[in-house]
Amino acid sequence: MFKRLFLSVSALAAALCLAPAAGADTWPDARPLTLIVPFSPGGNVDTTARLVAQKLSDRLKQSVIVDNVAGAGGVLGVAKAVHAKPDGYTLVMGFDGPISVARLINSAVKYDAEADLAPVALVTTAPVVLLARPGLPVQNMDELIALAREKPDTLTYASSGVGTVLHLAMEVMQDQAKVKLVHVPYRGGAQITNDVMGGQVDLGLLVTTSATPLVQQKKLHALGVTSAARVDTLPQVQAFGETPALKGFELNTWTGVFVPVGTDPAVVERLNLELNAVLRMDEVQKRLAEGGAMPGQGTPQDFAAFLKKEKALYAHIVKSANIQQE
Repeated sequence: MFKRLFLSVSALAAALCLAPAAGADTWPDARPLTLIVPFSPGGNVDTTARLVAQKLSDRLKQSVIVDNVAGAGGVLGVAKAVHAKPDGYTLVMGFDGPISVARLINSAVKYDAEADLAPVALVTTAPVVLLARPGLPVQNMDELIALAREKPDTLTYASSGVGTVLHLAMEVMQDQAKVKLVHVPYRGGAQITNDVMGGQVDLGLLVTTSATPLVQQKKLHALGVTSAARVDTLPQVQAFGETPALKGFELNTWTGVFVPVGTDPAVVERLNLELNAVLRMDEVQKRLAEGGAMPGQGTPQDFAAFLKKEKALYAHIVKSANIQQE
């Protein structure tokens, strides 16, 4: 009897040890994956997510459904992912705002992305473009800074909301250049574009993926980009750092894929490998480059290190500028 009991316990222990590996081996099964996008359809995050979802679906031979969960600057969508079952079938296309900034500026944000989500892969990085309304008497960052110093607290600029990286970029710019502009927070890029074109605000900030066609079609004039160097798709637009007052300036937006914490590490590794393969595809790189975005590469650990560095930078900016969301 003792021998039979010992063999039964041993068999059960072996089965339990093998269970995670077996689950990883059979993933994905007949169920579709869901990729949560914390924005409405049509924006740059959504466009990137749909491109990635299509190619990931092809590689996994399984459907990847895009689920747009808009609201609260991306917080609602990320919160839905945080509370999803960690089975490898729910992913979220996270980005800087709701992942790394929201909790720094808003005590109502209950999740902790660093603790509640597992980073899978960095998907893109992209700089921000500063656009000027028609008739604003400036052609570049040097002239803008000169005008802002001449007329402090007069020039207005639109961003996609308090605490977004677009807002943080302008706070850093003002601090370095010793100027003061008036922030006008908006809810999305379309409204920013319309109001800058219509002259309701002097300046507007958009990610390169949204700004590039507007500049190329000469609908709006770009004064600068927040990357360390000029963007290939907008070679005529200077980088902020080319201006003496903004030497060393660099601040980019990013997107990346996450899963709920507790997801099988083997599934995370598989997803990382597949996403990296997607991002190496010529078609994908071409589509991203057309919007001024750079594809990411690296392991989940590389992405985690990137996030740690970015969050430290955002925390410093938020504290220095005393940014809080009402």
